[in-house]
Amino acid sequence: MQRFWRLFLISIFIVGGAARSAAQPASGVSANAKAQKAFQEGIRHTQSRNFPKAIEAYSEAIKRDPSFGQAYLQAAALYRVMQQPEEAYQYYAKGLTLVTPSPALANDYLTYADLAFERGQYQEAATYYEKLISAGKNPRHLKHAQQQLSNVQFAQKAMANPVDFKPQALGAVVNKFGLQYSPVLTADQRALLFTAREGNGPLDDEDLYLAYRKDGQWQEPVSVSEAINSELNEGAASMSGDGRVLVFTTCNRKDSYGSCDLYISYRQGNKWSKPQNMGRNVNTSAWDSQPSLSADGRTLYFASNRKGGFGAEDIWVTQQQEDGSWSIPVNVGKSINTPGREASPFLHASGNTLYFATDGLQGMGGLDLFMVNREGSGWGTPSNLGYPLNTHRDESSIFISPDNTTGYYSGQTTGGGKVEVALLQFEVPSAWKGKTVSNFAQGRVFDAKTKQPLQAQIQVYDLDSAGVVAQQVSSDETTGEYTIVVNQGQRYALYVTATQHVLESRHISPSSTAKPLALDFYLQPLGKGATAVLSNLFFDTGKASLRPESRTELDKLFQFLKSNPKMRVEIAGHTDNVGQPAANLKLSEARAKAVVSYLVSKGAPAANFQAKGYGEVQPAAPNTSDENRQLNRRIELRIL
Repeated sequence: MQRFWRLFLISIFIVGGAARSAAQPASGVSANAKAQKAFQEGIRHTQSRNFPKAIEAYSEAIKRDPSFGQAYLQAAALYRVMQQPEEAYQYYAKGLTLVTPSPALANDYLTYADLAFERGQYQEAATYYEKLISAGKNPRHLKHAQQQLSNVQFAQKAMANPVDFKPQALGAVVNKFGLQYSPVLTADQRALLFTAREGNGPLDDEDLYLAYRKDGQWQEPVSVSEAINSELNEGAASMSGDGRVLVFTTCNRKDSYGSCDLYISYRQGNKWSKPQNMGRNVNTSAWDSQPSLSADGRTLYFASNRKGGFGAEDIWVTQQQEDGSWSIPVNVGKSINTPGREASPFLHASGNTLYFATDGLQGMGGLDLFMVNREGSGWGTPSNLGYPLNTHRDESSIFISPDNTTGYYSGQTTGGGKVEVALLQFEVPSAWKGKTVSNFAQGRVFDAKTKQPLQAQIQVYDLDSAGVVAQQVSSDETTGEYTIVVNQGQRYALYVTATQHVLESRHISPSSTAKPLALDFYLQPLGKGATAVLSNLFFDTGKASLRPESRTELDKLFQFLKSNPKMRVEIAGHTDNVGQPAANLKLSEARAKAVVSYLVSKGAPAANFQAKGYGEVQPAAPNTSDENRQLNRRIELRIL
């Protein structure tokens, strides 16, 4: 497409150049015969497509007559076709001051205004967009000029009201390469993944690096893995919140489907698996790149110029299925995607805010960074992050920490007169904070008898959203470690399951999500006497009727029992010591029977259950505080 438009511009320029020389405005011409001769020679070279010779001729005409405005404009247009925008800008700037304003100059006004806008020369751009509107008759050009005037006004207002944004470089230890960009952090902000090149040229090898934070300081980056980095370019990567799922972009591999594809790798212990192409469902023959994983690594946003989008590049989303495969990607929709370019999506750890770059919405020029919050099942209206983060240049690749306090991005820095692209961090302005503040729970899973690390599945359900799975991760089979992200102010039911082990249940209250949680789990092997507390069964005070939010736990328990159909269990009710012992005993038995009744109604054999109430005689903790009494008000499962 770019080649088509370049040839189109060349043909228009050649025809237009000849027309301009035959019918020039009254000013901008030259009475100098030698200047005119050089100018005509430039026209002939242009028509024969000998552009270097044409430039020499126009330069000679200008040398002979420095006020020869048409020679400047002819050279400017040719520089534009030759993709030398800086020279084109300078020649237009001079040439347009030497000619009388005229409708015949509409194309020159348009080109020069765009060049000025691309350089952040907003007032100059506005002047010539207005001239174009006054002189132009092309509806398409008029619409473009009006849109650009709107962008100029936005940019000028943004610059007059800058966001309080004070980035600082991460330091020489991390910024040790020629170029480093696309930062991504784990949920605990202890590991930093980024892309780097040893040199600052496009032919330098592009690889992925990890830096770890120790005692508050970033350590020297290391290659993410020999299994991932290769002689090809690896870049534009994303990582799950626990740092154990990695998706990255690489191009022209033997097993690729197009120019650039997305690949996935998983970490166990300190070893990354051999990267796998994410398959035909995700990758196409088009450009597929710039991934952003959800905190649990099961949802992937990315940019692609595949068919079916709204513009040049769009943002798409795919979900990992229960069998491990990935769904056919879906376009995120026209509330985000435009007829322009969308790039560099970043999904906040909460899953409720998306950051991305686009040139299709009102902005300051090039790609600007935007944010948009989730509203119901879709996305709301994007907002520009403003100046000075956004400028007339292309901006992309931003990361905001789960707690909305610290941001990271790649930007230009100048040291010793040398311009480099480095990693920077900043305190997140209030206007840029995600819709939801997130935190994390972290710990290890063990076998209760052997005390050895255990690979288990950890699922987190949002109790305030009808039991929706908020996250699903696995603990590391080597270390037992896991990390999950939780949003502040929400109630969660957390379940830990492993083959041949009893289901473990835990309740996460809204108040407990205000800070990081340390939660270790010791799963009991299946066998007589093994027990588990069912932490997400809820009753009104003094009543035995299960509240609706208990259904998540009940259904999870039913699935556990269904997978072990011959297992007989006791469902035991317990209370604290508030009230009369006889009443507590009766209440605890009624609650246990309510649980059994639900499970039987779902299809579990009644003969597999024994419901029993223990009242207050088997406390899990001394009844000396509200917190302990809450622990004592419980339902337990025990294998018979």
